[in-house]
Order: sequence, then structure tokens, then C-alpha cells
Amino acid sequence: MTTCVDQGLRMELILASGESVPVPASLLYTSRDPFAVHIAFHVALGDPILWVFSRDLLARGLLRPSGRGDVRLWPTGAGRGAMLHLALSSPHGSAQLEAALPVVTRWLERTYQLVPPGREADGLDLEPELARLLYGTG
Repeated sequence: MTTCVDQGLRMELILASGESVPVPASLLYTSRDPFAVHIAFHVALGDPILWVFSRDLLARGLLRPSGRGDVRLWPTGAGRGAMLHLALSSPHGSAQLEAALPVVTRWLERTYQLVPPGREADGLDLEPELARLLYGTG
């Protein structure tokens, strides 16, 4: 049974000058973490830089400006040339990236085939997880 959906993705890092630099990235969704999407940015120096945020936030960001704080998304353009913009902020700095919106949309649709929207909690056994968090057991 398929438990994850992954996709290589070419993103562009937008510099302060307005120029862009290609950044290879990958999208990962797993049924073991059904509420989240994972993005890994593959930089030349060392391990990938990982970001995790809500699948619902990504879905909203494909349609309209969404998010506050550390992760903000918004679409621009239309059709095959449409872009998804992603602004990330951390104590170490901030970055603005963009990717082809149709590629991200197709990947998100594949995640919905694995775990339909609204069904994320169906496969989770929350009681042991809550006991571990609240009481340090499990």
C-alpha cells in the first residue's frame, strides 16, 4: 500500500535584487503524518533544509494569500504560467521562493488520493499519542 507521495520540484529563491536562483526541492506527504506537508530544500552545502506545515495551509495558498508568521503562501498568474510564492521566516533569516503552481497542485491532488481531505484523523490512534504527550507514557 502506498503510504507517501513525493515530488521533485524546481523552486526559485528570489533575491533582494529581484534576481532569482534555482533551488532544487522536494515535496513529501505521508499518511503517518496526514495533516502536514514536508518541503526539503537541497542546498549544495550539507543536509537539506526541512520545513513542515499544514496541508490545509498549502491548499488555501494555492487559491489565495494564506498564512501568517513563519509560512505565507500566495498564487500569481494563471494557467501553465501560474506561480506559487512561499515566504518563510525563522530566527535565522527569511526567504521568498516560487514554484510552478500547476506542479504543486497536481502533487497536492495526489495526496488527496492517499488521504482525502477531512479524513486525516481516520488512521490515527490518538489516545496513545495523547497519553505520551500528557503523561510521558506509551
